[in-house]
Amino acid sequence: MTDPLGFAMDEATVSWIAESDESKQPSVCRILVSSDSGMRAVLYDSGEIEAGTHSLGTVLPIRLTPFTAYYWTVAVRGDAGDEAVSGVNRFETGRREVPFAADWITTPWEDRERHPLFAKTFELPEEKIASARIYVTGTDLLELYLNGGRVGNEFFVPGCVDTGLWMQVYTFDVTDRLKAGKNRIGAMMGNGWAKGRFGTFPDLNRPYTDRYGLRMELRIVCADGTVRTVCTDDTFECADSPILFDNIYNGEHYDANRERSGWTDPDGCGEGWEKAVLWKPEDFGKPEDRLSLPVVIKETRKPQAILHTPAGETVLDMGQNMTGWVRVHVKESAGTRIRLAYGEILQEGNFYQDNLRSAKAEYICICDGKERDVQPHFTYFGFRYVKLEGFSKEPDLNDFTGCSVYSDLEDTGSIVTSDERVNRLFTNTKWSQKDNFLDVPTDCPQRDERMGWTGDAQVFCRTASYHMDTYAFYTKYLHDLAKETLAQQGMVPNVVPGFFPVRTSEPGFEYGGSSVWGDAATIIPWTMYLHYGDAEILKRQYPGMQAWVEWNIREDGKAGGSHLRTTGVHFGDWLALDGPVEGGVYGGTENAYIATVYYCNSVRILAKTAGVLEKQKDEARYSALAEAIKEAFVKEYFSPNGRCVLHTQTAYLLALHFDMVPETMRSRIAKDLAARIREDHIQLKTGFVGTPFLCPVLTDAGEGRLAYDLFFRDEYPGWLYEVKMGATTVWERWNSVLPDGKISGTGMNSLNHYSYGAIAEWMYTRMAGIRSLDDAPGFTRFEFGPSPDSRLQFTRASYNSAMGMIGSGWERESGGTMKVTVKVPFGAIADVVLPDAQAGQVKTNCNGKAFAAEGVQAGDRTRFAGLAAGEYSFTYMPEPDENPESV
Repeated sequence: MTDPLGFAMDEATVSWIAESDESKQPSVCRILVSSDSGMRAVLYDSGEIEAGTHSLGTVLPIRLTPFTAYYWTVAVRGDAGDEAVSGVNRFETGRREVPFAADWITTPWEDRERHPLFAKTFELPEEKIASARIYVTGTDLLELYLNGGRVGNEFFVPGCVDTGLWMQVYTFDVTDRLKAGKNRIGAMMGNGWAKGRFGTFPDLNRPYTDRYGLRMELRIVCADGTVRTVCTDDTFECADSPILFDNIYNGEHYDANRERSGWTDPDGCGEGWEKAVLWKPEDFGKPEDRLSLPVVIKETRKPQAILHTPAGETVLDMGQNMTGWVRVHVKESAGTRIRLAYGEILQEGNFYQDNLRSAKAEYICICDGKERDVQPHFTYFGFRYVKLEGFSKEPDLNDFTGCSVYSDLEDTGSIVTSDERVNRLFTNTKWSQKDNFLDVPTDCPQRDERMGWTGDAQVFCRTASYHMDTYAFYTKYLHDLAKETLAQQGMVPNVVPGFFPVRTSEPGFEYGGSSVWGDAATIIPWTMYLHYGDAEILKRQYPGMQAWVEWNIREDGKAGGSHLRTTGVHFGDWLALDGPVEGGVYGGTENAYIATVYYCNSVRILAKTAGVLEKQKDEARYSALAEAIKEAFVKEYFSPNGRCVLHTQTAYLLALHFDMVPETMRSRIAKDLAARIREDHIQLKTGFVGTPFLCPVLTDAGEGRLAYDLFFRDEYPGWLYEVKMGATTVWERWNSVLPDGKISGTGMNSLNHYSYGAIAEWMYTRMAGIRSLDDAPGFTRFEFGPSPDSRLQFTRASYNSAMGMIGSGWERESGGTMKVTVKVPFGAIADVVLPDAQAGQVKTNCNGKAFAAEGVQAGDRTRFAGLAAGEYSFTYMPEPDENPESV
């Protein structure tokens, strides 16, 4: 995060990226921390220290205090002697452990569905204000207002968390919004994840509370150092808000005629206010400084067209499946009721919502006669199409603006190829990430679910971290996950935040512990470490990671201690096409097989994490356990010559990807995998578990052409089938829409579900060739080894890594020559592996000049190791393909 305000941090970790036209590597760096922006009151001076990997994350050795702003700079000197100094950066702590002076307040009403406004008028003397911050939390969603205007641009404050375990405190800077004399502060509240309906299991997902509760403290620091506070207490007032109804799934009903004009204007707040009452909520978690990134309107777009359907409907086509809402500029008379209904697809040319199940997904506004913009406050929709009702005139496209709403993430990755279908697929995977990264990594943004399924999150986390800078986003999600895991003695919930698992009263009830899903506890932190190189996330998550592994060990013990995972309820290879029931959700690969593979993988990750954190005893113990699990797995599922007892694509993929078999068996298993795919007529049969590894494993096993055959398939089942059918996001099912355009079912059928979009990781790492190395986290050293295919003329990719911008490309030039390019950022090292290349026939160039480099031949590939920062190109005539035809 850049210049964060009020975010939780036990310690402050800073990082930076340096660039140089002269140097290849940083030599020394110097970090200064000060209590003033002029960097005069120095709190810490590192002096010149060896640069090393400090840029990836350096913990500042200073004691953080509450309500305090810190300023820091970093200077870097390169190995050629050039120097650079950053601008002044800033971060400010929140409340930390300081208790609230504010009380909880609520409404005096018996009707708990009345949506409230809370407000108070207060006076300030004539004195200069140095800073003013609002610290706020609530039992559900809120918007803050001060002196007639909304505070900030964030939505869905105070975020999606299990409020039984913790509550986020948000901080807002309102220094420039206060004035001498009268001021008025207020909040509007609505139903969200805690008070409103949430979850797809109505018998378990009961609302956590039935009350609107607000706790807020305005802390004003005057120029002379004195502190004034305005706190929620029984001097606050409450009144009905214009919101008549809302929840996450069904939408919002808003009556503009009920607005209180100037309700936060100290001179015109109106009458009819009642006294708010004090409240002591029970069973709520401890308030903690926020971790959630801001949820904001990241993009806007105009509708592509206004459609008039065969059913006589007027429908906006946004041209893109997206998450958020449509902002409407209304010019209607008072009392006019307009309705916007949201859907993902048309059926027979008509508006359609049946795949949203019980979610009504509508916004209703009763107009007040004023020309104005309207949009919802506390709900969002997943949609491409919007049905318009109640408008008195033919709608004008210019009056509608699509607002794409998601967490404030930085875009870091791009891929462009010569095939527009491939480009569309790549774009679809990124859109599904945007649309489902709204505070929590959800499964879908449109139907009555929108939950943080742990399996979906871990399956996609590698792709997600190429697409965008996900470190802060996953830090919050992993904080939720660890809290819930530790509260359940190591059993990871299948959904995080889960709300129900830690408070259910059903005896023996367990809603968690599924393999693959629960393994998010280890896989996501390790992925963050590999991508960003900061071991602090491993340090924070280690207790939760260890708790999950130990829970698995206990489950193993319940079954006799065989080192196999045979107990529990598992989702298996979810939505695979080789299951016992055609069209069913369960795949054909035995659950115990999958669970044992992931059991071993989590134990291995924990062992490696222990090594990074210098926990030698844990490292030795878990390393030995992983070997024992692998040995038991091979004995149970493979013959001595490598024949697998399970003849499914996913079984072979997991054995190879997770290194679950001896080296002597790998060749046999790779051949059996390829044979299985050919038996399946070059069709994938994999589900959520096997699909992410399908193309990577084939490519690494020397079956790159077969991987591309599967990738380029534009009939069901295949990624490009969705593109051919007009998809603008990734579908939940391989056949969510049938070839005739009809939706395949309504029970569980999202058109915006990122799991199968994990193919984009293969596009980054194999097609484009940008691969991280486990022993060089943070891309301090990476491998560039593209795998071209004759069906593509070129591929160009970029990834803004923790070390800086990595660029890659390959292109078939006239005459058949291959030109490969790679950009290595300052401070990084690249190992370049050229396909179908002979070492002595490669022309090399660096920064526009020829340079001598010795390539090492390895089979049909040439390897150039240890290339320092620079822009390189390699030109050569590739060796002819011995098997030019697709299988």
